[in-house]
Amino acid sequence: MNLIIESALEKLAPLFSEVDSRALVNQKKVLDAFINNKIAVRHFTPTTGYGYDDVARDTLNKLYADVFGMKQAIVSPLIASGTHALTVALFGLLRPGQTLLYASGAPYDTLENVIFGKKIGSLKDFGINCEIVPLKDGMPDIKAIKRACEKFRPAVVAVQRSRGYEMRPALSVADIENIAETAHCFGAKVMVDNCYGEFTETVEPSAADALVGSLIKNPGGGFAPTGGYICGTESAIEQIEGRFTAPSIGREIGSYAADYRPFYQGFFTAPHTVAQSIKTAMLFSEVFSSLGYETLPKTGERYDDIVCSIKLGDERKLVEFCRAVQSASPIDSFAAPEPWDMPGYNDKVIMAAGAFVSGASIELSCDAPIRPPYVAYIQGGLTFEHGIIALEKCLEAVNVK
Repeated sequence: MNLIIESALEKLAPLFSEVDSRALVNQKKVLDAFINNKIAVRHFTPTTGYGYDDVARDTLNKLYADVFGMKQAIVSPLIASGTHALTVALFGLLRPGQTLLYASGAPYDTLENVIFGKKIGSLKDFGINCEIVPLKDGMPDIKAIKRACEKFRPAVVAVQRSRGYEMRPALSVADIENIAETAHCFGAKVMVDNCYGEFTETVEPSAADALVGSLIKNPGGGFAPTGGYICGTESAIEQIEGRFTAPSIGREIGSYAADYRPFYQGFFTAPHTVAQSIKTAMLFSEVFSSLGYETLPKTGERYDDIVCSIKLGDERKLVEFCRAVQSASPIDSFAAPEPWDMPGYNDKVIMAAGAFVSGASIELSCDAPIRPPYVAYIQGGLTFEHGIIALEKCLEAVNVK
């Protein structure tokens, strides 16, 4: 093993112990929910057609709601991605003439056209305005959020928990609760983009009215083959479910002809898998920081998502870094990722994702927009050991012996 990695592992051992302790708390919480909801083999049974009385679907909804501390949930393989889930939630909660306030800076790249696009069925096309409150030193500016709420009286305040393609920290549950407290004072509902944040703390941001995420990220545990979730208050889910299917139908339909087992199994293993991912991100951060690269989070700082940002500062180095991650992947290791015009993004994006589930970023993966300062965003890892092996290849890619 590389001596730099060995030194980093020794330094990080106490921090890894803290990560494992959080995983134990989260694992017990998930296990208790499985026991309390009497999960049985019958809950794996597929359905077809309309899916009326689909006990597997309905019980999975209850399971997510219980674990995330919410009243209701929509958990479905029919949700194609995190962006799809967020779009369903936004269109469900907002009405023409109302205002959406983004309290965590500009929304993630794939949501820009959902919100601001012209003549494509965006929120803007439906007469919904969006205002943005920039972060202050990478953190929510509560005073500015309050002023914006007073001025624009938003119907919905949105918060992005993870960093997206920004060199800033992820937001903690406490950060989100502060935003929610301010927004609720003005009668606004709060929607949280919870992607990459699930199980990084021992609690979820249940002060929100709607928590939204993807099943091929943290909560799918590497098993879920597709899907997304929206957990929330009864009133929020009642608004959203009509947009998920149709206003007169809501959550009453929606079949899945394949096995539901991966969704249950993935959710059960998610606390452990997230811990593996966090330890992988911590190791990448410590090693590259020791080599003089700017990384985020730095050693000893909080991990409120599973992502490590590494500012490589050079396009060629960024591409080679991503190719190294791909070469260490169990699937398509022979492929050489190239920057391309990925749907929903304004810059070319390179993505290394040799995963069992295509595009699953709870599996070890790395992606980046091709724009200065050329930051690699590495996340995931079903096993920490895989992360160590991939790190060795990444060091070779940037010419560190």
